Amino acid sequence: MQFKQIDDTFFVYLEKNDSVIDELTKFCNYHAIQNGYVQGIGAVNKIELGSYDAQNKEYIRKNFTKDHELISFQGNIMLLGGKSFIHAHATIGNHDLQIFGGHVFKMDIAVVGEFIITKIDGKMKRTFDKDIGLATWDLR
Repeated sequence: MQFKQIDDTFFVYLEKNDSVIDELTKFCNYHAIQNGYVQGIGAVNKIELGSYDAQNKEYIRKNFTKDHELISFQGNIMLLGGKSFIHAHATIGNHDLQIFGGHVFKMDIAVVGEFIITKIDGKMKRTFDKDIGLATWDLR
């Protein structure tokens, strides 16, 4: 991993085989980024995306093992259980230019990953909402 900081913006370059969510979460915790925004592009594989089934309160998950273009990766960073937590969604495309998207559970870098994290001052957090079945924003 390589990175450069300019003011409250971090340019993070992930390398082949890096785990996107794991590495970005470690980065945020190390650099005390408790709240922020993340976006990125690149080429990824070993992808697990999901779509939330509100009625059953669980994610429907799909795995993609082959290399895909990371067309769009965007998410927010907020405290969950006292640690930085990244909630991200992604759009990926295969070599036939078919597009898939959803909540990101995991993905590894296949070639390169270029991410921009913008730190936002504050102490916002997520708390578990039993009616929804997810940890949601708690802005109180």
